[in-house]
Amino acid sequence: MRIGRLFRPRARGKLRWGITFLIILGLVATLYDGLQYYNGNRDNWNKGLKARGMGELLPALGWPSWPPRDFALGLDLQGGTHLVYEADMKDVAGGDRDSALEGVRDVIERRVNIFGVSEPVVQTSKTGGAYRVVVELAGVSDPTKTIEQIGERTLLEFKEQNPAALTADRSTELNPEQKKQLADFNTVAKKQADEALTAVRAPGADFNALVAKYSQDDPTKDKGGDLGWITSKSPEGPLIPSVQPLKPGEISPTLFEDERGYQVVKFLEKRDTSDKEIRARHILICYKGVASCTKERSKDEAKALAETLKKTITPENFADLATKNSDDTGSATRGGDLGFFGKGMMVPVFEAAAFALQKGQISDVVESDFGFHIILKTDERPVSEYHVARALIYKKSASDFLPPPEFWKSTGLTGKHLKKAYVTSAQQTGQIQVGLDFNDEGTKLFQEITKRNKGKPLGIFLDGNSIIDTNGDHVIDQRDTYAPNVNDEIIGGSAVISGNMTSQEAKILAQRLNAGALPVPVALVSQNTVGASLGADSLHKSIFAGFIGLLLVALFMILYYRVPGVLAVIALCLYSTLILAIFKLFGVTLTLAGIAGFILSIGIAVDANILIFERMKEELRAGKSLDASIRDGFTRAWTSISDSNVSSLITAFVLYSFSTSLIKGFALTLSVGIVVSMFSAIVVTRQLLRLVAGWRISKNVWLFGGPRQKATPELVQRAPGASSVQ
Repeated sequence: MRIGRLFRPRARGKLRWGITFLIILGLVATLYDGLQYYNGNRDNWNKGLKARGMGELLPALGWPSWPPRDFALGLDLQGGTHLVYEADMKDVAGGDRDSALEGVRDVIERRVNIFGVSEPVVQTSKTGGAYRVVVELAGVSDPTKTIEQIGERTLLEFKEQNPAALTADRSTELNPEQKKQLADFNTVAKKQADEALTAVRAPGADFNALVAKYSQDDPTKDKGGDLGWITSKSPEGPLIPSVQPLKPGEISPTLFEDERGYQVVKFLEKRDTSDKEIRARHILICYKGVASCTKERSKDEAKALAETLKKTITPENFADLATKNSDDTGSATRGGDLGFFGKGMMVPVFEAAAFALQKGQISDVVESDFGFHIILKTDERPVSEYHVARALIYKKSASDFLPPPEFWKSTGLTGKHLKKAYVTSAQQTGQIQVGLDFNDEGTKLFQEITKRNKGKPLGIFLDGNSIIDTNGDHVIDQRDTYAPNVNDEIIGGSAVISGNMTSQEAKILAQRLNAGALPVPVALVSQNTVGASLGADSLHKSIFAGFIGLLLVALFMILYYRVPGVLAVIALCLYSTLILAIFKLFGVTLTLAGIAGFILSIGIAVDANILIFERMKEELRAGKSLDASIRDGFTRAWTSISDSNVSSLITAFVLYSFSTSLIKGFALTLSVGIVVSMFSAIVVTRQLLRLVAGWRISKNVWLFGGPRQKATPELVQRAPGASSVQ
């Protein structure tokens, strides 16, 4: 019976579930709004737990970490630069100007992204025959380099593979001067490392301070060199052997040297995880055709040999038979010993068989892409994590003096040779393609290029970035750069780029090709810089104004509407935390106008409550019970609330659709605020009123806006589900 009530609760149970949901929602929103404060104090809170003797329970009781996420602030709050560029369209046909402008915007946006600018805004506008691109760079107070980069003419290049990068390893032979520079640099680095090691091992030395002084590893030096928890599979895993002999808090007596430089290593603590590592031996019998096999035997012969060995093998003679029979030359000399390995380090079928064995057990014949294996599990241990700190002093190698050859080299074919790019489709298959038409000079060049690169890729780069990557974030100068393959020599100056493209992806690709081909220079016509201090001052004033507005509204509601006013303030606080959480979650860029819209939406949220409370007062003064007054107050006020909010939403939609970016921010935050305010008034306030109506305070209806008298039994609100008073 009680289980049934859980899924079909009575009215009072539904109310409790609703209040519980609102409490959880408010806590989650508050935590999300204050993530920066939470993450900044989490370590101190966990240290407090540990100091109280709860260190062993920290994995279960410790405060967890959450990914940091800040509010996106606009140019007027964060400070930065506002740039306006005008595109010269005098040499562009009228029908191509819109496409050219979008292409320029696309190129500028990707150029801006190279600088890692936070939340850049790049928009186009057409006013009075002028084609303009507006660029807002929040947080950039000195945009000189960015302006130079944006102002450069778009460069579209067709590149072929560099044979030197494909066929030969890069020489590491240095000339005498380079050798001397390398030796001198590393001598100084070794001297600094020795000095650092001596300093940190001195009695009473402050390791954190000395790391800040000596370490050249910027990401960790301000944290005392703390690398966190590392395992043998971590990038810093090679440090583990140097700290295993140490006690917690000890510093390695010797320097750890690798290709990066010299490291002074401190061991902080160790812990075991639930993962396991195993140690195993194996015998591999390969056959002709599998990877790295030099044997001429067939697959059937290899399988028969492996099964014959399996019949005679024991843990005692396994190492001897592995040395004599295994085709794995790397482990055969060690009796087939593979050492310790964890999950994910071997091919899946081998790993599954090895981890399924008991210590000292031998597997059946296991087939993998390398041949047939017989596996002996020799040992098992937990995977340990080590908490390590270090000071790193960099050294140099020959590669620092001899940069690698470029994987792609120029063909001389550029955007000036391309007449146009367009979206088309294959006649027989209907596959989406991008067509290319070259001018006379480009036709000759393209024929020569495709003739010598038949069967090879041809890279297309816009401002140094692979244009085929529609995300615009692919790393160039690597062998996996996206590039179409040349199937045959192309005569006539027309070609197509085909592949698994959607029509939208093909449109973007054609747009980027045209942006590189069209002669559309841009000129900076306006530049306005907002200082960071001015932006911070605007932000503080906006927050203060919002706080004062919320406080005044709260005072008015409490003094005028009494208990319903208090509940409205609680709903308003939940409304504010929800709005801010939504802004942060969806990356809404907050500007001064946007904050104004948010503050205005607070007034709209209160307006809905006022309509409900006034209607409640009328119902109470007409002699209705508190329960009926609450119900009728919400029902009869809903028409006015919905009409008012819908008209406001329509206004906000019009502002957002047909205005500038400044007004768009106001319209967006206002719209979100209106929608959430309806939830706040109709759901949150209503649930709170129903909850309080079941308390003893409800006997005095004056506190709810009724007449100054105690309620008669007929006016007393009964708790939902309770027996009525006769």
